[in-house]
Amino acid sequence: MRLFLTPVILILVLLLLLAGCTAPGPVPLNSSAPASSGSPVTVTNSPAIPPGIVQTRTARVDDINIAYKETGQGTPLLLITGYGATMDLWPPGVLANLSSNHRVIIFDNRGMGNTTASNKTFSIPLFADDAAGLLDALNTSKADILGWSMGADVAQELVLRHPGKVNRLILYAGSPGGNESVPTSPAVIEKLTNTSGSAREQGVRLFSLLFPASWLRAHHDSRAYFPIPTETSPPESYVRQADAMASWNGTFSRLPDIRSPTLVLTGTEDVISVPANAFVIGGRIPVSWVIQVPGGGHGMMYQFPEEFGRVVTFFLDS
Repeated sequence: MRLFLTPVILILVLLLLLAGCTAPGPVPLNSSAPASSGSPVTVTNSPAIPPGIVQTRTARVDDINIAYKETGQGTPLLLITGYGATMDLWPPGVLANLSSNHRVIIFDNRGMGNTTASNKTFSIPLFADDAAGLLDALNTSKADILGWSMGADVAQELVLRHPGKVNRLILYAGSPGGNESVPTSPAVIEKLTNTSGSAREQGVRLFSLLFPASWLRAHHDSRAYFPIPTETSPPESYVRQADAMASWNGTFSRLPDIRSPTLVLTGTEDVISVPANAFVIGGRIPVSWVIQVPGGGHGMMYQFPEEFGRVVTFFLDS
């Protein structure tokens, strides 16, 4: 069973931590209320967001409206985010790098941020079908896919359920799920589920899991590298998303069916999704690369945005 954070705690702590529990940092990006199709989002000229991502649009997919943004031109690249996250948490530097020669599409998962939900039971396969439906709604027959954490789980289901829609596949900080996944250590689980102390104390614990201790000592202000969230999500969506992760049976037995060239990316210091999972996945997919980033934690794309972007671009363009 895949470990998940205590519902709601992750994003609430991030919001509290980033809103004022660190040293002074960049002014947060201004945002309008949830947008309808084509309605603009107010933005500043801050480098926190690359040029071109200035609108939130919505697309009707199945029984929901999916909020998404696009930037860049070239081969489509769909980014699928992780548990509790919204599309405003993708690192701006990574988006800028990838959009230099790709049409990058980011979106909010079902029930998160500005994407609506329905009465359907949340599941990883359903999230994969949502992603496939978004590509259809955008008249995109095929795309490269990058999934982070829970998004890597969704990406695995996407390529297995809709193989014709996936060109190249990138699984970052993912797991094969089920009994074959390498479990998180009991010490990390204790930290993840510990809700004691002040907001700052909880935030410090969380960041100690997202990033290696040595790196955090040299990077005191989280707002210098971690985007300030501009979207909120209903508390019940966290619970439903967590339930979807807990009930996911994984892909281990089906991984050999993946025919898309695949990059499995992990940080050597990731304590949430243990790096050994990358080798479990990579060893089962016929055409795959497995790359470990030295010193990278679960949030290594925030630690090393330029290097992360270069590795991903090299794989996509090779």
